[in-house]
Amino acid sequence: MKKITFLLLGTNLGDRKKNLTIARNAIEVSVGAILKASSIYQTAAWGKTDQPDFLNQALEIQTSLSPEEVLAEILKIEYTMGRTRDQHWGERIIDIDILLFEKEMISSTALKIPHPELASRRFALEPLAEIAGDVTHPVLQLTIQEMLAQCPDLLKVHRILD
Repeated sequence: MKKITFLLLGTNLGDRKKNLTIARNAIEVSVGAILKASSIYQTAAWGKTDQPDFLNQALEIQTSLSPEEVLAEILKIEYTMGRTRDQHWGERIIDIDILLFEKEMISSTALKIPHPELASRRFALEPLAEIAGDVTHPVLQLTIQEMLAQCPDLLKVHRILD
């Protein structure tokens, strides 16, 4: 049975737009069909601020994989693209996060769904609201648009126009 998951891509090293394209292509091959892709957004680094700006993009994916299988596949994509995990919130060629997976709630050492920081990260909510503004967060019982309106994060998020 096909399920819907929302992913967030982020990159702040190298050719950032190309990194997003490579990641999207790999996701379509190993995770599932991309139903919707947000615009690309540029944001100053969050958490560790002495690094280049990030480009972020949200994706709506239809997949037959379980949440754990999606996680395994996106970790493989990150590794294949050269992602290293040297520093928490550090620079990265690609970062792929599972934001939501259907209405599921998972809390294990390896995987937390919905993403535990989603409500406090404007750089994730802005692109997600563009493609899934009416989707309800299964824990908070707020739509993504409502979460964005209440988001305490004041970091500027700019949509990139091609």
